[in-house]
Amino acid sequence: MRILILGGTREARELADIASGERGFDIVSSLAGRVRQPILPAGQVRIGGFGGVDGLRSWLAKNGIQAVIDATHPFAGGMTANAAAAATSLGLPVVHLRRPAWTEQAGDNWIRVPYLVVAAETVAGLGDRVFLTVGRQGVAAFAESEQWFLIRAIDPPECAVPKRHEVLLARGPFTVADEVELLTDRRIDALVTKDSGGTLTEAKLTAARELGLPVVMIDRPRLPEGATQVETVAAAWDWLLRQAR
Repeated sequence: MRILILGGTREARELADIASGERGFDIVSSLAGRVRQPILPAGQVRIGGFGGVDGLRSWLAKNGIQAVIDATHPFAGGMTANAAAAATSLGLPVVHLRRPAWTEQAGDNWIRVPYLVVAAETVAGLGDRVFLTVGRQGVAAFAESEQWFLIRAIDPPECAVPKRHEVLLARGPFTVADEVELLTDRRIDALVTKDSGGTLTEAKLTAARELGLPVVMIDRPRLPEGATQVETVAAAWDWLLRQAR
């Protein structure tokens, strides 16, 4: 059974590792190519886009794909929509693997917003020094802001950036102690982040809670109507096994 796994997430890699080690599965993992030195999963890997819904549908048919697992980042809304549309049009089973969102805890001061542009407007009133962790492509939404930004990303932003900023290149996981030290050292007033979920970067939220800092939390885009969703690699693996019966 030939399977396409979409995404360069940790969950996508874990699932590819499991499925590639089982007889009867031919796994192809697809990465968007936005990270310059991605951590590669086991098995066959392709890097780059497909050319929208039509391009993906053509690729699926040409390569004999029999099921699609969308394990992209929770904010890869365009790819998720394309995967659902292309797979459905070909009658292929498709599931969306999404790690659980973060949960607000006692002592947190979260301000939930729907979009990046709203986050930029909201954080403008929360102090002069902002810790920005929205991925390098999201930085452009803050380019006109007058505040100072600590921009953390895996690769440098290639878009417009705020006039006053520092770029910190780093890849998680991060510890709470290190995050507290970073926020204190840079005299951060507020944090902006996407609700990505997972443990790799969750420490910044604990650090913000301990320091009493506000967090502007950007909500995830919704999944396509009628989409099948699972939250763990184990659940995605069970789904895949059911498709193979």
